Amino acid sequence: MEFVEFIKTPKVDNVVLHRPFHPPVEGTLCLTGHHLILSSRKTNSEELWLLHSNIDAIEKKFVGAVGYLTIKCKNFMVIKLDIPGMEECLNIASSIELLSNLESVTLTYPFFYCPKFEILEDGWHAFLAENEFARLNSEDWRLTFVNKNFQVCPSYPPVLVVPKSVDDETVIAAAGFRHGGRFPVLSYVHASQEIDIRRKATEKTVILRSSQPLTGANNKRCREDEKLVNAILGMGKRGYIIDTRSQNAAMTAKSKGGGFETEAHYPQWRRVHKPLERYGVLQDSLCKLVEATYDNSCSMDKWMSRLESSGWLSHVKEVLTTACLVAQCVDRESSSVLVHGTDGLDSTLQVTSLAQVILDPDCRTVRGFEALLEREWIQAGHPFASRCAKSAFSPGKHKFTGPVFLCFLDCVWQIYQQFPCSFEFNEQFLVMLFENAYASQFGTFLCNNESERHHLKLKDKTYSLWTFINRPQILQTYMNPLHQHNTAVIWPSVAPQSLTLWCKVYQRWEVGKSSEREGSWNEILRIQQHDKELKERTGQLRKQLADLQKEALEKGLICE
Repeated sequence: MEFVEFIKTPKVDNVVLHRPFHPPVEGTLCLTGHHLILSSRKTNSEELWLLHSNIDAIEKKFVGAVGYLTIKCKNFMVIKLDIPGMEECLNIASSIELLSNLESVTLTYPFFYCPKFEILEDGWHAFLAENEFARLNSEDWRLTFVNKNFQVCPSYPPVLVVPKSVDDETVIAAAGFRHGGRFPVLSYVHASQEIDIRRKATEKTVILRSSQPLTGANNKRCREDEKLVNAILGMGKRGYIIDTRSQNAAMTAKSKGGGFETEAHYPQWRRVHKPLERYGVLQDSLCKLVEATYDNSCSMDKWMSRLESSGWLSHVKEVLTTACLVAQCVDRESSSVLVHGTDGLDSTLQVTSLAQVILDPDCRTVRGFEALLEREWIQAGHPFASRCAKSAFSPGKHKFTGPVFLCFLDCVWQIYQQFPCSFEFNEQFLVMLFENAYASQFGTFLCNNESERHHLKLKDKTYSLWTFINRPQILQTYMNPLHQHNTAVIWPSVAPQSLTLWCKVYQRWEVGKSSEREGSWNEILRIQQHDKELKERTGQLRKQLADLQKEALEKGLICE
């Protein structure tokens, strides 16, 4: 299919662009297969270069012969175009609607993008499962390749980590007893520092993730699944199963063929229900939040009321609370944890990945966080294509859409706010990840799982976001100037007073940048640069002093 079929009017002159924090600009509007471009007539420069895939909704209005388009983007930016001529305006709107909703993923921009920068590292091979496992350095676990053809579990990657004492036949049988074949796999191994000091021995606990067991109304059991789950714990050890559903929801799932682990068959495990809302509820909550943000007629009382009624910060609080519970079980109680909800694709990944941010200082570095996203979100099968297909402006209900990943990033930002010196990356890094998850020239967040990516040969036909980000000149823009390496576990407060609205995401296009805060950051960077220069100068002077002392000794001018 040719893009020309979608573009009825490729170019319109005398179009006026209105966008946040910029004066109106008149220029020529051009439509390509993947971009909406507006070039200024005065400066002959590109004032707007917008991916069609970033467009969430479009509204039309006509006054006389002039058409007015309001374009609402997935990153919450709203721009307006004044287009002379009703026919031209209708054609442009129709083309944008078609090009922003392409059915085939192979027609999207990542499959056509050709980078102009030098490729220093292939991001597709930066975080291979085999390499990440080698860093684990544990004799209790092994790699399994039972899913190499994606037949055991379509949403899992080909390579997974399971207990060394469990063979592949047991793993395959356990997969048949789990929703969608998502059998328990290793997420994280933790060595408690307090226990190491007290006992002078390394005692490791782990975090696992899976989907719900298919016990059903008749309380079916699977001895292979029991063997796999119980193999995690040593003699006399206890573990926790954190179920991200309410007890009533778990019982309802059981009546429909799903269920939960019974104490009789998993005697060493204690089940705890920590209900987290599913993606549909998160979507409704985000829509209410963004709607309130763009209502400029709100009084203070009404704004606070609408913020509370959206429920967004409550969802953030509950996810953070559950992640802290998992981290507490692992670090303070030296107990391993298995996390699952219904399918293990959303809230499960939020909790396991956030717990690692709390526990593991490596996950608070740039590369460590990238590895975490690869391991716990992309390779773990979070359905980015479905969840991020639409954002907060799109009209109507979308069955599988929900800001699960955005909620996770919001939780990370809340921790970053409380521990600004413990993260190697800055806030802009998190904002960049949010924007690329919804619209990008890179293939990292395309598709719903590794099976789909493999089928489309994504690694051969698109470029990884990490290829671009990890270049030194780009990476430095995402570095936190306040970072100091902190090996300790960090415990965020989840009190309502400690959680705030992430303005740089939800209000960026309404409130804009804080000149005072920007000035503070610039001053910090200036001081750091000056400090670096002084240290370098100090080193040079010390070397000169040492050389002069040596020369003076040789000439007998001074004594040792």
